[in-house]
Amino acid sequence: MRVDLSDPLLYRDSDPEPVWSRLRAEHPVYRNERANGEHFWAVMTHGLCTDMLTDPRVFSSQNGMRLDSDPQVLAAAAGKMLNITDPPRHDKIRKVVSSAFTPRMVSRLEATMRETAAKAIDEALAAGECEFTRVAQKLPVSVICDMLGVAPADWDFMVERTRFAWSSTALDEAEEARKVRAHTEILLHFQDLAAERRREPKDDLMSALVCGEIDGAPLTDQEILYNCDALVSGGNETTRHATVGGLLALIDNPDQWHRLRDEPALMPSAIQEIVRYTSPVMHALRTATEDVEFGGERISAGDHVVAWLPSANRDEKVFDDPDRFDIEREPNRHLGFIQGNHYCIGSSLAKLELTVMFEELLARVEVAELAGQVRRLRSNLLWGFDSLPVKFVPRA
Repeated sequence: MRVDLSDPLLYRDSDPEPVWSRLRAEHPVYRNERANGEHFWAVMTHGLCTDMLTDPRVFSSQNGMRLDSDPQVLAAAAGKMLNITDPPRHDKIRKVVSSAFTPRMVSRLEATMRETAAKAIDEALAAGECEFTRVAQKLPVSVICDMLGVAPADWDFMVERTRFAWSSTALDEAEEARKVRAHTEILLHFQDLAAERRREPKDDLMSALVCGEIDGAPLTDQEILYNCDALVSGGNETTRHATVGGLLALIDNPDQWHRLRDEPALMPSAIQEIVRYTSPVMHALRTATEDVEFGGERISAGDHVVAWLPSANRDEKVFDDPDRFDIEREPNRHLGFIQGNHYCIGSSLAKLELTVMFEELLARVEVAELAGQVRRLRSNLLWGFDSLPVKFVPRA
């Protein structure tokens, strides 16, 4: 079987699940040849993905965590950005970032979530029909902005810029230039915010970063900006696409919608199932630090080895009837938040965001129906949605 898992059109124009299923059975560690002559090893099963992601000594993050990253950016960010740093420095950066997640901040963030989700859903109900990808993007961006300390007046700016910066894979140079420009504007905004917090720290993540120290030295400007960048990309796009995919799964399975509305105690397991079923982060890249035998294949030092997360989350050996959306699924050992030392630092926040959004939806919406064609993203990183037009019928 020959297929290029890195081709973004595979995910926009077709159903990749049969491809993943066949590779799990025939090539659990698959040598993926690319059109440019390069190759990487795609890891397709749950067990092998777990083994790889929990062994940073052999499978390093230092050379990037995604396909098609700019080598110059990677060289500059390695050891500075949480995502592309190995222990022990990774653990020290993580400690600085985690220090901002105080009970007071979490309480404030939840209040913001409730207000933002309720307003977005009420506006959609008033309109009758809506583009749900736009509704879903408002909550995660508002949360990450609130957490970092971005002023509410600038949240709409961040919503629009993030939509361009981390959307689909660029088709041409003009589109790539637009993405780079949006990304640059985000970083410049954070640069200004960092300068403000140095003068006047507050109870937010930016203040924790500018006041934080590693081995007695403050974080550099680069470290601060790189980690803001990672938090925005990780906290925004993944939660947004999980929200959209979760609503689509509930539309496709109305019995699950009604069950969840009637039994709110099922919400925690429903959120875990939404993360597993939607698997918005498609892959997690590592680099082999030595020659190694892995999954029956001989991998050379320097080779890219890539965990294909949606495939792992549909592994028949781990999940009964894995293609079924089941809000009561237990156990649910999905890899939607990665594994090992790079386990998603915002996983609790993401689950809270999803909980708030679906609680507010179920409280306000009697029925959700498709109102047009569903379109997937043209991306090999995000298994997400470009469009989900829906019609909401309000609860009486």
